[in-house]
Amino acid sequence: MHDIRLIRENPEAFDAAMARRGLAPAAQAILSADADRRDLLTRMQEAQARRNEASKAIGAAMGKGDKDTAEALKAEVASLKDALPAMEEDERRLTGELNAVLAALPNRPADDVPAGEDESANVEVLRWGTPREFAFTPREHADIGPALGLDFETGALISGARFTFLRGQMARLHRALAQFMLDFQTGTNGYTECATPLMVRDEAVFGTGQLPKFAEDLFRTTDGRWLIPTAEVSLTNSVREQILTDAALPLRMTALTPCFRSEAGAAGRDTRGFIRQHQFEKVELVSITRPEDSEAEHERMTGAAQAVLEALDLPYRKVVLCEGDMGFTARKTYDLEVWLPGQNTYREISSCSNCGDFQARRMNARYRPEGAKGTEFVHTLNGSGLAVGRTLVAVLENYQQEDGSVEVPAALAPYMGGITRLVPAK
Repeated sequence: MHDIRLIRENPEAFDAAMARRGLAPAAQAILSADADRRDLLTRMQEAQARRNEASKAIGAAMGKGDKDTAEALKAEVASLKDALPAMEEDERRLTGELNAVLAALPNRPADDVPAGEDESANVEVLRWGTPREFAFTPREHADIGPALGLDFETGALISGARFTFLRGQMARLHRALAQFMLDFQTGTNGYTECATPLMVRDEAVFGTGQLPKFAEDLFRTTDGRWLIPTAEVSLTNSVREQILTDAALPLRMTALTPCFRSEAGAAGRDTRGFIRQHQFEKVELVSITRPEDSEAEHERMTGAAQAVLEALDLPYRKVVLCEGDMGFTARKTYDLEVWLPGQNTYREISSCSNCGDFQARRMNARYRPEGAKGTEFVHTLNGSGLAVGRTLVAVLENYQQEDGSVEVPAALAPYMGGITRLVPAK
């Protein structure tokens, strides 16, 4: 959500920020609606003040025996009393309309975000690891996986497209990756492990920006709750409508949860394989910080995700997203893209975003700076540390052998119960 005061102070800067997002100027329409609302508020306050003033004057007129004046004042008070409910209803309507406009507009990009309309304008800032040279032609995970327990057919039979059933050693590898990531983020990077609800209310998905604009990308239950598309929703909303102490910040939280996405806007993309699923697991990272600390926290969070890839010895690159490729709530985003030799390309495996105070305003999440009487909005950040299924894909493709087996990364040895290699079923 945007700060209406900043739009009043510098509407040209706001329109320039929205133009970077590919949107038409909106400041004048917003300010016109804001002026109507503020004018109505002024008239309401004046009417309430006059009602109170006239009510007091009735007693004075009666005390003087001025019955005609008292009756006129009574009529005026009655008229004002009748008019105020309609004015209050109009004020609620105007406020709702203004908030709806503000809620539909994306976050303002940070000054150093690259210009550009789509992913072709993203800028690579780092590359780590050397892709392995194979003595054979590497295959994609969808070709390697079925013999190792990646069962696409049973998943589709039970639940339809974009669901997968994992068996035996493949299920063990998937669990090992998830537990390794969670232990790494809590033990090495200092995140607090959380177990969160998987179903949330409207207010929660509004707070993190999925509603109202992206409802079609979510799954909804019959009682009106939403299945979380990521633990970002439940972790970030854990501070909604709170005033945190300065000493409590930064908060760093992590959770391993299933994630549910309808992928409504992804028709035809990655329909083959395990990359784009309706249900998947992810280790989510969320930080709540002071405003002046969020940029450094963004670098720290992205580094925490990078360290997992490096521990697994998976080559990757780090890119900063351009204006047109960033998510709705982000002011700056780094993507980590892992090397997939079967596809001979880098693919996204983590996205780490600094949202500034955009989500905090939607959630009314504040903190009180030390020694201050007033409060300020916190800054929120979120990232993947990592997406478990995509990491599984990366392990299968990077550690594949010519005979169809897959070596297990050394970092996962404590989690695999002695299994060092996934072997195709005979």
